Amino acid sequence: MIQSMTGFGKASLQLPTKKITVEVKSLNSKGLDLNVRMPSLYREMELGLRTQISTKLERGKIDFAIYVESTAEQTSTKVNVPVVKGYIAQLREVYADADETELMKMAVRMPDTLKTEREEIDENDWEQIQTIIEEALQNILSFRKDEGESLEKEFNLRIGNIRQYMNDTLALDPERIQAIKDRLQTAISELQVNVDENRFEQELIYYLEKLDITEEKVRLGNHLDYFLETLNGNEANGRKLGFITQEMGREINTMGSKSNHAQMQKLVVMMKDELEKIKEQVLNVL
Repeated sequence: MIQSMTGFGKASLQLPTKKITVEVKSLNSKGLDLNVRMPSLYREMELGLRTQISTKLERGKIDFAIYVESTAEQTSTKVNVPVVKGYIAQLREVYADADETELMKMAVRMPDTLKTEREEIDENDWEQIQTIIEEALQNILSFRKDEGESLEKEFNLRIGNIRQYMNDTLALDPERIQAIKDRLQTAISELQVNVDENRFEQELIYYLEKLDITEEKVRLGNHLDYFLETLNGNEANGRKLGFITQEMGREINTMGSKSNHAQMQKLVVMMKDELEKIKEQVLNVL
């Protein structure tokens, strides 16, 4: 079953001092375009995370983010007491008449009055975070599969329509051939010249062979079958489906250029329209 490259996954975890939320979203892309955002505390884990994400999601424009919300009463940011005292002492020399409260207000606005103690990664916490990373990745994979089911239904509908229009051209072929013969016969008659009937038949056969679309219809039918076969494969196959649609387009265009029949050309236009809708959606297939 095919998968879409579009998806979204989310998972959350409550630790003793913070809430961790992991979000993953993806859109279609020719290759893997991975953007990772996380607090600096977990930066050293980024390389392994990138490998983990790319293995699971394979392709797409992917945004991965870890959000941390502190739920503890304590904070890692503290007042740098020696620096603040130093500022107050200097300010007292400048503003001898100022009271301590005013000096404090001025001091805390000075640089480096706050310091943040660097946290170290807690291995137990990271193991729990890994579980929600996996959960978020599984959620986006489920989303992609659901989207893939919708795409598969759309492809089956469009392929069926193209096949029906192709069969309709088969029904028109005898009428088309007879119309071409009649038109040539009329043109010869209007010239009012004697024509060797045998030579005329030979030239007519040669002309009709150039306009014959049997090979195109056979190849197009094979491409339609191959598209459905690939659609039901077990591997990521968006690129292959794209290549098959290109081949389908070539056969349909050739049929259009050879048709030389108004109703058949309308059917060719309808086939092209269905094919364009397939091409648009194939871009979303993993």
